[in-house]
Amino acid sequence: MTGISPTSPGFGPSLGRRIVAEALGTAFLLAIVIGSGIMGERLAGGNVAIALLGNTLATGAGLVVLIGIFGPISGAHFNPAVTLAFVVRREISARLALIYVAAQIAGAVIGVFAAHAMFAEPILQVSTRLRDGPAQGWSEFVATFGLLGVILGTSRARPEFTPVAVGLYITAAYWFTSSTSFANPAVTLARSLSNTFAGIAPSSAPLFIACQIGGALAAVAVFGWLLRPSASNRC
Repeated sequence: MTGISPTSPGFGPSLGRRIVAEALGTAFLLAIVIGSGIMGERLAGGNVAIALLGNTLATGAGLVVLIGIFGPISGAHFNPAVTLAFVVRREISARLALIYVAAQIAGAVIGVFAAHAMFAEPILQVSTRLRDGPAQGWSEFVATFGLLGVILGTSRARPEFTPVAVGLYITAAYWFTSSTSFANPAVTLARSLSNTFAGIAPSSAPLFIACQIGGALAAVAVFGWLLRPSASNRC
């Protein structure tokens, strides 16, 4: 759901610290998403809108904090779609990207298990919550496209605002998309392992992931063109 470009190789945090930052940050993100979903559903008395609102506010606020903490270490991607975008833009290597994605997926699964444990839920679960259909897929394309636009735009013009911008965007996207804006393949995979309010059935995950990747690649193309300095600006 997030991301700024990591520190250039040879400078800043070591590779090991970057990997741990990506895994730990993604774990906390999933613990927030799943945990707030469980809490919201338990306290909402059957009111789905109130449960979703609680889930939304916790996720948006958590993202601001997590990007602020881990951004200086790893870039705070927490999202294979964001990592892919930076590979396409040649801002990180394919090797580093593969390591990041592995750390993100592992961290996401650990975060789901941690949330289950905090709420005395069975640790191992498989979601039965279907999220199917072209509208849901299109929502994920739009949500991910917008997320990458936020990241690319703010990191170029106002990098200090990126954590807040990402948190605010995801908060909004929970409500303007029918899919509630997963916008993250690692999040999608991990949420298929939680049969709770925030879960997604494994059979629904491939559509979400394909549309997330498509949205990320489209954003790289469109925003790469939009944000490219004009010839007059370079003079």
